[in-house]
Amino acid sequence: MKSPAVVNFAPQTGSVELREVDVPEIGEDDVLLEVANVGVCGSDLHQWNANHSWPVNYPVVLGHEFGGHIVATGRRVVGWQEGDRVVSETAAVIDPTSPLSRQGLYNLDPTRKGFGYGVNGAMTRYVKVPARLLHRVPDALPFEQACLTEPCSVAYNAVVENSRIKPGDRVIVLGPGTIGILCAAMARLCGAEVAVVGLEHDRKRLEIAAQYGCEGIVGDATEWANRWDGLGADCVIDAAGASISLSLALQWVRPKGQITKVGWGPQPLGFSLDQLVQKNVTLQGSFSHNWPMWEKVLSLLSSGRLDVKPIIGGVWPVTEWHEAFENMHSGRVVKSILKPE
Repeated sequence: MKSPAVVNFAPQTGSVELREVDVPEIGEDDVLLEVANVGVCGSDLHQWNANHSWPVNYPVVLGHEFGGHIVATGRRVVGWQEGDRVVSETAAVIDPTSPLSRQGLYNLDPTRKGFGYGVNGAMTRYVKVPARLLHRVPDALPFEQACLTEPCSVAYNAVVENSRIKPGDRVIVLGPGTIGILCAAMARLCGAEVAVVGLEHDRKRLEIAAQYGCEGIVGDATEWANRWDGLGADCVIDAAGASISLSLALQWVRPKGQITKVGWGPQPLGFSLDQLVQKNVTLQGSFSHNWPMWEKVLSLLSSGRLDVKPIIGGVWPVTEWHEAFENMHSGRVVKSILKPE
């Protein structure tokens, strides 16, 4: 049996198309998951536009934000059974013996390969998933929301684990995409006052950020950064997809403040980092997530303390992937979600 799948087949721009793929064969430690919903990530758009900075195993089925029902289990899988509602982490291939994996930091294992670029992802009906990646989804949480556990976990790692945000802090988030808005929502949960900065064409997305209690700013955030005491923001979270945004972060962060870089930007910097030294600023990278973060996020989603409904711009059949991609790429929606057929 074959199913339609969204496949990135070459490194050239636009090399994504709908293809028929076989149902994957699972191993002893895997489950076969029937995908209910899969989110479109900015990284999927980067591969579509060939402006990504990570290696891709072509051809590959896209999609790493997903959830669904287990339809088969491998011989050595315990604790899971057919019919279970689950979401999956993204670290599809790791070295379990590496020092990082042994610490629970398998997301940072240099040999890591993720769904949608290293191995086939979930923009199709069935996906093979190692059982170690699974998390149970409560019945009351719809898959349209549960499939966004992954980007929420990216935001949780950036804001809660990798930033020193305290109640009353002033935080600027650069880039009102999915990760930017979710980082802003997480910072609000931490008790911060938050501004989200975008460009002129981001006004609709900034209106969505306002639903999370954030101030939306088009262009220059200098006045907001200096509004309290003239020294700048306590933390700037750079979730923009361009390297130049780091220059703005250095302008708007206060002395001894922090910049957390979570957005990818493959372009060379082309500017001085002297402000980083002069201001005694901490520059912190943030990548991916691990098991305990997913459990925290699922708790937040299930309780309603974190509401992802405002960022969902629509649900499209997998066969209409191009429209879903275009809607996100143009900024008409923050997050597109696909539903396999």
